[in-house]
Amino acid sequence: MIFGRSERGKPPVEPVTLKILVAGGFGVGKTTLVGAVSEIRPLRTEELLTEAGRPVDDVSGVEGKRTTTVAMDFGRITLREDLVLYLFGTPGQERFWFMWDELSEGALGAVVLADTRRLEDCFAAVDYFERRSIPFLVGVNCFEGAIRYPEEDVRQALDLDEDVPVVLCDARDKQSVKDVLVGVVQHAMAYSARHRSTVTT
Repeated sequence: MIFGRSERGKPPVEPVTLKILVAGGFGVGKTTLVGAVSEIRPLRTEELLTEAGRPVDDVSGVEGKRTTTVAMDFGRITLREDLVLYLFGTPGQERFWFMWDELSEGALGAVVLADTRRLEDCFAAVDYFERRSIPFLVGVNCFEGAIRYPEEDVRQALDLDEDVPVVLCDARDKQSVKDVLVGVVQHAMAYSARHRSTVTT
C-alpha cells in the first residue's frame, strides 16, 4: 500500500462491516465457535465456575465445563476483501440477558447455537430474535456422543418458521463455522428483501 492506494493503482477497498450475534444456552459452544473462526485473538470475558454459582448454572450434560462467559465474546472474520463480519457471543445464563439488548443493536442477524441434549436451553434465544424481528439461523452443534437428529426434527422441536435455516455444524471447525456465517448473511439478505417487498406492496 502506497499513500493510501494499492500498488496496482486501484484505490483500497473499504470493506462493509456486518455485526452477527452468536447466542444459545449455557455451555453450547458459543465461545468455541467465535474462537474457531476469528482472525484476531478473540476477546473473551470468561470466569471460572464457582460453588456459589452452582444453584443457578445448570451443568447437566456439560459437566466438564469449568468457565462461563460473563459479558461477551468478540471476534472478527474477513469473508471477502469487501466484507468483514464482527462476531459477538452473548452470555448464555439468564442473569446476563439484560446485555442482549445492547449487543443486538445494529446486528444484521444471529446464530442460535443448539445442543440436542439440552435443546430447551435455546428457546429463550429463538424467542428473543423472533420478537425483535432479527433474522437468525439455528446451528446444531454436533457434540461427540450426542444423537444426531434430522434438521426437520429440530425445526419441529423448536417450533421454527419454515424460512428459518437449520444447519448441522461443528463449532470447533473453522470451515464449518464459516459455512454457518455465510448462511446467516444469505438468510438475513433474503429476509430483508422479503420485508422490503412486503412494505412496498
